[in-house]
Formats: sequence, C-alpha cells, structure tokens
Amino acid sequence: MPLKAYDLTGRTALVTGAASGIGRAGALLIAEAGATVHCADRDEDGLRETTALITKAGGAAHAHPLDVTDRAQLAEAVSRAGRLDILAAVAGIMHSSTVLETLDEDLDRVLAVNFKGVLYACQEAARAMIATKTAGSIITMASGAVDSASVGLLCYSAAKAAVIQLTKTLATELGPHGIRVNAVAPGWIRTPMTERHNAELQHRIESMMVRASPLGRVGAPEDVAHAILHLASDASGFTTGQILRPNGGVVMPW
Repeated sequence: MPLKAYDLTGRTALVTGAASGIGRAGALLIAEAGATVHCADRDEDGLRETTALITKAGGAAHAHPLDVTDRAQLAEAVSRAGRLDILAAVAGIMHSSTVLETLDEDLDRVLAVNFKGVLYACQEAARAMIATKTAGSIITMASGAVDSASVGLLCYSAAKAAVIQLTKTLATELGPHGIRVNAVAPGWIRTPMTERHNAELQHRIESMMVRASPLGRVGAPEDVAHAILHLASDASGFTTGQILRPNGGVVMPW
C-alpha cells in the first residue's frame, strides 16, 4: 500500500508509450499505486504485455493501440478513458544525425512524435479535465539532452526543448483550473530505445555516463517511473511548471 499522498486509488491515468521502457515502468507503478491505467502505444504486442503485467499484479489496465501523431486516435482514447485524472505523455523516438546531415524528413518525423504527439495528448487530456472540473496532473517527457549539446541530437533535443516550453506554457494556462503540468527530463536510461545502438557504441556511452554520474551508474526505467508517480500524485500538489531530472547527477543545472 503506497503512502497516502501517493495513493491513486479511484483515479484514472493515460500513459502513452506504455509498450516498453519508461512508459511501461510508469504504467506499472501508477497501477500499483491504485489507478486504473489506460495504456497507449502503436506497438500492440508490447501493449498487451504491459496490460497483462498490470492485471497479473492485481491492477486495472486497458489497451489503446494508437499513433500519437494522430490527434483523432488520442481523442478517442481519452474519451474511452472517461474521467481522466493523470496523463503521462511518454511516447517518443530517437534519431541521430549531425546538423549538416539532417534531412527535412528526419526533423518532421521526430517533431511529429516527440513534440506534436505530446502536444496532442496534452490538449485532449486538458480538455477532458476542464470539462469534468478535474484538478488533474499532466506529465510530459523531456530529456537531459536539453541541458547540454550532443553531437547528432539536433532533432531530438529541439523537440524535447519544445516540450519543456509547452510544459511551462500549459502550467500557466491550466493553473486556474487546478491542473498541474510538469516535465520529467531523464538522463541516459537503459531502455529498448537506447539499446538500439550497436554494442560497442552502447558500451562507450554507458561507460561515459557512469564516470560522469556521482552515483556511478546509468539509469533504469524504474528510476524515471518514480519521478512520474511523484508528479502524478498529491505529493506534488504544489508543484507545476517544473522539470524533474532523474539523471544520476550527470547534469546539475541551476
């Protein structure tokens, strides 16, 4: 049983990107805290695995196969969820190319998923919360990539920087409705998305992150899931427009 401030019993959450990695870990933890979780992702097999894990643990979950770049599909998922208390907009993709090598289609694809997909989810969730007068919590997924420059991550970093600005603007606009909006900006987390690198590159990146972190390790999806749970719960009731950075201390901005 979670501490009272983290008890989400009776609440309903929508988690995008729930088929794997951070999204799955977040959905599992929110369900463990008592919420009914609507899991959304375009990976139908992974989505079924996530919902099965939740129900096996005694939680309540529903699967919504969808593409976050399709506003209508997100609107339908929110409508099917009914009263919505929590949105965790986690779905995202990675792309690597130098500035001079970046193509229009690269930028368009990353912005479509990592920014527009978050925007659409936030818009639909906010409209639902306002309509039901729900003092809900919206959590967006930014990245530690916005805190420093990295070769090859222009598209990804630009989209995540846009998410941070979206978060702050939404927090300002939705505050009068009692709706909180915050971002999670993880450091390097070992997920299926980051593990798509070749083994040598993966080892080099992780070794560098281990050396840079005062904690001496790379992150796991569960590290980020706890940040999501905190922002979803009443424990963060006076927190909005903020960026929570589970990054192992690799970057310590003011």
